[in-house]
Amino acid sequence: MTAQPSLWRRPLAHRWWLGPLGATLGILTAALAGRYGLAATPWLLAPLGASAVLVFAVPASPLAQPWPVIGGNGLSLLIGLAVGHGVPVPVVAAALAVGLAIAVMIVLGCLHPPGGACALVGVLAAASPGGGWGLVPTLAANVAGLCAAGWLYHRWSGHAWPHRAPAAPAPLRGYERAHLDAVLAEWDETLDVDPDDLDALIRAVEARSLQR
Repeated sequence: MTAQPSLWRRPLAHRWWLGPLGATLGILTAALAGRYGLAATPWLLAPLGASAVLVFAVPASPLAQPWPVIGGNGLSLLIGLAVGHGVPVPVVAAALAVGLAIAVMIVLGCLHPPGGACALVGVLAAASPGGGWGLVPTLAANVAGLCAAGWLYHRWSGHAWPHRAPAAPAPLRGYERAHLDAVLAEWDETLDVDPDDLDALIRAVEARSLQR
């Protein structure tokens, strides 16, 4: 009988439960940090659910790295609050806040889809008693808890988070990284994958094809 590979050596498809389990623990940690660290209400913000999907289900995505989680959520909430207080028409404020949040995230390299939701939360909270500024420490606690859980969980499960591109063989058949960069420039698209990962993938596939 062939020995079964260890738990962490099995194909990722056989470890489908890693993402759901990690997200469960991540949101639990984020909620506890908000509830008992600050004793504020609300003590958990909804966009963190989407952040958990990225951090635990697709941890290699550029959108799921620590800086996007921290900067994308935090800056977007601040933008939403500022726009909500400064623009008297809620519909206009909501649209403007999301647009500005996306622009800031792109410029600062912290693009994170839940940030758009945080911007809307900020706009809506601006009309509440206290102006919604109490959400800032709550989000800070939530994000800190989620990132801490993500780092510990991925270390336990054998992933690197923050993500690092895997080692790859030396390029063969005349392939160079410049070729990849040139193609990406020609496509002129924003892909949800790091170019270093693409480079490593191309080299590994090339090496595997030569083994046949």
